Amino acid sequence: MRLTPTERDRLLLRSAAELARARRARGLRLNVPEATALIADTVCEAARDGKRLAEAIEEARSVLGPGDVLPGVADVVTEVHVEAVFDDGSRLAVVSSPIQGAASLGDDAPGAIVPGPGAPQPEPVLHLRVRNTAAVPVSVTSHFHFFEANPRLDFDRAAAYGMRLCVPAGSSVRFDPHGEGEVGLVPIGGDRIAIGFAGLVDGPLDAPGAKEEALRRAAACGYLGTDVHRDAAIDGPAGQVPGTGTTEHADGDQA
Repeated sequence: MRLTPTERDRLLLRSAAELARARRARGLRLNVPEATALIADTVCEAARDGKRLAEAIEEARSVLGPGDVLPGVADVVTEVHVEAVFDDGSRLAVVSSPIQGAASLGDDAPGAIVPGPGAPQPEPVLHLRVRNTAAVPVSVTSHFHFFEANPRLDFDRAAAYGMRLCVPAGSSVRFDPHGEGEVGLVPIGGDRIAIGFAGLVDGPLDAPGAKEEALRRAAACGYLGTDVHRDAAIDGPAGQVPGTGTTEHADGDQA
């Protein structure tokens, strides 16, 4: 007998549901796969009996109670999606809150995400005024080597050498078209190796002559702000700030 993939999935679901029914009949409390299979199979069987979508969902909600499942299952099985064949065709049934009356374990539930202690955010050691001369918005992510950011951003490139944005990891700063704003920068940490980005450094930031060569490359490529000691620097040291510790790759991007 040849079966379609959908038919094979339906038989697998039916087998799992029958196993769940047998175990519940023996007095066992169901785990997550067993509870999910039983709820989904109830929808499919109700559809086969000619019931409408809303009726099938309500029947699935009543099949299990708090005493039928193990602790924490209700916190995991909060919604069951299953495609069933009704009289008017295949429909996706979404059974929300399928285990009625179950008390939530909250932060003690299996798989609960508990935030750890927040790391202190460093204070900027340099503030720069940045102007976007492009007609499109430009975004720079947290660990992008700010010196190599979009060439249409006009700011003191020399002061930004070896620095990144002082924002939480994974976040970014957006510069609107022809807009202007102030950003805070901190030194790139670790071994201070910048690889990739715009290709202006591609190596140790504090190597002899690395900054001068990067500025030469930036000027040759048309980057704005490559003239040194501009008025765009508001405060803080200009130039390199040696780092210590393990390598922190300056990952990020620009748009």
